[in-house]
Amino acid sequence: MKGRESGMPDEAYWASFFDPEGILDRLLVTKSDCCKLIEFGCGYGTFTLPAAARTRGLVTALDIEPSMVSLVQQRAQSAGLANIRAELRDFVEQGTGVKDCSQDHAMVFNLLHIEDPLTLLREAYRALQPGGILSVIHWRSDIETPRGPPLAIRPRPEQCAGWMAEAGFDSVLPVALGDAAPYHFGILAQRPRQ
Repeated sequence: MKGRESGMPDEAYWASFFDPEGILDRLLVTKSDCCKLIEFGCGYGTFTLPAAARTRGLVTALDIEPSMVSLVQQRAQSAGLANIRAELRDFVEQGTGVKDCSQDHAMVFNLLHIEDPLTLLREAYRALQPGGILSVIHWRSDIETPRGPPLAIRPRPEQCAGWMAEAGFDSVLPVALGDAAPYHFGILAQRPRQ
């Protein structure tokens, strides 16, 4: 199921909105260099490749667009990053395909304007091990931005935090992204250690 307003702009234009390394410095919380990471909606690999370069663990990059999956596979190979597994998957309809409690970190970037964000967040929760971290960024809804879904369907940070809590996450905390993503807000959450 494609989300509302889910088309990708030209890659150079897309890249102008983010400093991926700066965002990952703030949001990619790992306890070791063997972190298993899952990315919901990898797109051009904007965050996939730099995240994979930070870990020896497997990075599972999912997207609904065959061209995006193929591009990420090619870029991973060109960069010598053998720890990326890019897969074509409708993770809202079909889930991620990873085992329960198998991931250390999940990235959900620019997706929570979909029709059913709770289904996506529950799937992230299922995939994460106890103590696993969820990182979220989304287009801000309090300002006009040069790109992004219509303001009317953009979630506010407090809505996202509420959905994360409803999906079972705790320790839901806002993260200032600063110049790394001036048009976005960030949130970190954790699956309870139980």
